[in-house]
Amino acid sequence: MSGMRQNSTPGWLPFVPVAWLLLFFLVPFAIMLTVSVAHRVPGGFYEPGFEFDSYLRFFSVFFGRILLTSILISAGAAVICVLLAFPFTLSLARMKQRGQTIVLVILLSVLSLSEVIIGFSLSTLLSKTAGVGNLLAALGFIEESRAYTPSLFALMAGMCYLALPYSVLVLYPPVSRLDPELGEAARMMGASPFQTFRTVTVPMLRKPMMGALILVFVFTLGVYLLPQVLGQPQHWTLSVHITDQAIFQSNLPFAAAMAVLLLLVSLAMVGLSLLLGRDKVTDT
Repeated sequence: MSGMRQNSTPGWLPFVPVAWLLLFFLVPFAIMLTVSVAHRVPGGFYEPGFEFDSYLRFFSVFFGRILLTSILISAGAAVICVLLAFPFTLSLARMKQRGQTIVLVILLSVLSLSEVIIGFSLSTLLSKTAGVGNLLAALGFIEESRAYTPSLFALMAGMCYLALPYSVLVLYPPVSRLDPELGEAARMMGASPFQTFRTVTVPMLRKPMMGALILVFVFTLGVYLLPQVLGQPQHWTLSVHITDQAIFQSNLPFAAAMAVLLLLVSLAMVGLSLLLGRDKVTDT
């Protein structure tokens, strides 16, 4: 009977995720890699070839500006999200179980909102005619209503609104497992609340915070709609320029090369996050 139970799982079942990975990841990646080294036809698309002209453009000032903008915007959004999520999660962990459940349900409902809804909602909220400018003018803080979009402020607000729930959900499990007696012991030894926070709480949550930073960075690095709706052309990220090169510039090889780079950077950051998680398990 035990042998029958052990053999009840079909032998082909482990190959299903492998086939899924080959079909929906490796095959599209191979096609994208092939296109990235193809020969661009002026006025057309591309023809089969083996050239590295698209990758050589990575060393141009044009691409350097795009890459730097994307990295700075995504890194800024990641830092802001973690700085906001950290004290929020600490407060959430101190709430009663019912309150925590309500807040977590609200966070999960926010995740159901698409980038399109968030982008156009914030665009309306920060507009001159129907936005917060009217409220500020009515309260006397400003002389007349003004628009706050498109701007870097609007773009960062949208990206943080989109990514903040992920930061909270990453930080919540380790924060909820913190032993409150450690903080009490530090205060009994004469440490102030700030010293306890800096020397006890933050070091214990250093790796989860780093994981949240990496997650938000990778997530916002691929944001496509928000830079177009809330930002200005100088705030366009790598994802927007990939579409621009593929559709409007008819330069599919360069668009594919940029997509390959974006994918490799994302995979590298995910690998770093997994490495930090493995070190955390090893330490425990």
